[in-house]
Amino acid sequence: MATDGFASLVREDTPDVILLWRGTEVLPEGFRDQPAAGVIIAFTVDDLDAEYERLKNEGAPVTMPLREEPWGERLFQITDPNGVVIQLVAWVTPEHA
Repeated sequence: MATDGFASLVREDTPDVILLWRGTEVLPEGFRDQPAAGVIIAFTVDDLDAEYERLKNEGAPVTMPLREEPWGERLFQITDPNGVVIQLVAWVTPEHA
């Protein structure tokens, strides 16, 4: 669900994730205008390549291009307007496993 100022990500088998825009009145006054710092939210997806292309084509700010780590993690990152890094991940068998 999403509307002006927030997005809510919900699945029955996981905790809810709620993202609020900076300045939203539901945030305590001292926190409303602070950008996020050092926050990464990671989601495992079934088709990482398709998500990468979709988000790139929609103009999402890709801040780390698609890459594969030696331990078997394929990932890329985008950054939301508040500075929260969103990392999409797929797990693969490492080359040297």
